[in-house]
Amino acid sequence: MRMALDLARIAGSRGDVPVGAVVVQGELVLGSGFNEKEAANDPTAHAEIGALRQAAAKVGSWRLAGATLYVTKEPCVMCAGACVAARIERLVYACDDPKGGGAGSVFDLTNSARLNHRIIVEKGVLADESSELLRAFFQGRRRRDDA
Repeated sequence: MRMALDLARIAGSRGDVPVGAVVVQGELVLGSGFNEKEAANDPTAHAEIGALRQAAAKVGSWRLAGATLYVTKEPCVMCAGACVAARIERLVYACDDPKGGGAGSVFDLTNSARLNHRIIVEKGVLADESSELLRAFFQGRRRRDDA
């Protein structure tokens, strides 16, 4: 999760919402990413999507069975759905997203009986640090908008 937080800081320094993600299998990092929606003008350029794409390329398969995704904020519905599609085994995230979370806060795609795969979810790992990073980012953005 510390690596994901470092990636989140990169996103924030580039003007994107500070979210970072890392896919691991055992001790091996398969992929990583950070939000790049603003930089890429791409609504799908979320940290999780970047990390999943890198991981799939590294293993040569879209199936990431046995892998864990660490992310600094609860995945949105798109990213939670991508985790299910990729067959991620475990999702570990820092802080909840009460406005758009797809892993339990608003929706729970990770454990839906309607889908063909379930994900073990652990939340709250370094939540305070991640929440503070997000809070500071949006506070800075509001100050710029008010100026």
